[in-house]
Amino acid sequence: MTQVAKNDPRTIFGWAMYDWANSAYITTFAAIVAAFFTGVIVPDEGYNGFSGQTLWSAVISIGAIILFLGMPVIGAIADYASAKKPFLRFFAWVGALMTMSLPLVPDGSVVVFLLMVIVTQIGFVAANVFYDGFLPDISTDDTIDRISSRGFALGYIGGGLYVLAALALILLSGDDSLTGLSEDTAARIGIGGAGVWWLGFTSFALRRLPDETAAIPLPESYRGQPRWLAFTRIGFSRTVATGRKLLGFKHLMLFVVAFIFYNDAVQTVITVTGAYAQETLQLGAEEIIITFLIVQFVAFFGALMFGVLAGRVGAKGAIMISLVVWILVTSAAYFLPVGEALPLYGLGVVVGFVLGGVQALSRSLYGSMIPEQASAEFYGFYSVFSKFSAIWGPLLFAVVTNATGSGRPAILSVVALFALGLIVLSRVDVAEARRSRGLWSFEGV
Repeated sequence: MTQVAKNDPRTIFGWAMYDWANSAYITTFAAIVAAFFTGVIVPDEGYNGFSGQTLWSAVISIGAIILFLGMPVIGAIADYASAKKPFLRFFAWVGALMTMSLPLVPDGSVVVFLLMVIVTQIGFVAANVFYDGFLPDISTDDTIDRISSRGFALGYIGGGLYVLAALALILLSGDDSLTGLSEDTAARIGIGGAGVWWLGFTSFALRRLPDETAAIPLPESYRGQPRWLAFTRIGFSRTVATGRKLLGFKHLMLFVVAFIFYNDAVQTVITVTGAYAQETLQLGAEEIIITFLIVQFVAFFGALMFGVLAGRVGAKGAIMISLVVWILVTSAAYFLPVGEALPLYGLGVVVGFVLGGVQALSRSLYGSMIPEQASAEFYGFYSVFSKFSAIWGPLLFAVVTNATGSGRPAILSVVALFALGLIVLSRVDVAEARRSRGLWSFEGV
């Protein structure tokens, strides 16, 4: 078994470069793929009575349900199998190759395109489970936060640079362009190129990661079973056991409930903005990509700014401030004029500042309230409910859009989720939650 070197600069850089690699996909997914689906793949009259916005929101929810059900099993594999690197490679290749295949789907092939999108999402999220699993192996307690932040930083920059290149290609396309490409063809190249970027830099990252990491022996009661069955039982039993224990600790449970509400709203904004801008606001691919570029680069500075703010008012206070801003931003999105990009760009700046802050501070606040001796278990639980919370917002958005025929009323459902999260979070006593950490019992788990 290979001994993983802690805090090795070469290994750390390789690990962080995987965030650089896959961020091209997730940024392109939000900035280009959603608008491409609603504007090119779905016919002008919709598909079987459903608009592109409705279909896109619904399929995001379906993908989140699949991931929610699969995350406990994937997490158990990450913890117990001595195969983080092979599994990371497998899921990254699946996601990247499927992304490279998306441009080959012809106009009107709605079902095929959506099925392929779900596979890319599964590849992206599953690979991240094994990627995150390397972090405790390559860091120590005094470096883990800094190393984790380095991955986030490289991801923001890498994803932004790739989408900037895709935008340049789209801007240079069209009638009488120097490239000779239509805008649709340029968008297809931009989507496929994200898969090439993901695959290429993943290969670089994997060369710097250790071939094996230390495996955790399976509990005695699970030995002798087929490994797939053992991992399934362990994954779901751990999730249920942690959930039951959580019920006995009021303020930590309140935070989890608040997080489910407002993270659901954040994920909904990320996943439906492209479709909303294309179909409701009638903006083109260039305007949508510029918006996501603004968010991507501003988010880097927003995370730093909210880190400073948390030092002054506490993590809970900073998150509450960000949620108030989120409510104002999503309310303003309801009134955005059709065909005008500048108001959307302005909202993009504000979203960028609060996006990095709410994600980073939620993770750190949760970490300060859980028992240190079971941090891996509780962060696994946190990951499961991150996926669970991503189901309902897009689904609600799809239902409201389909019922009203417009994405504007659906925006109000997102406002409601942010408001509920803010109300529940206001009732969390962080000091009490931190004091209760010593009362956790781990017998029988």
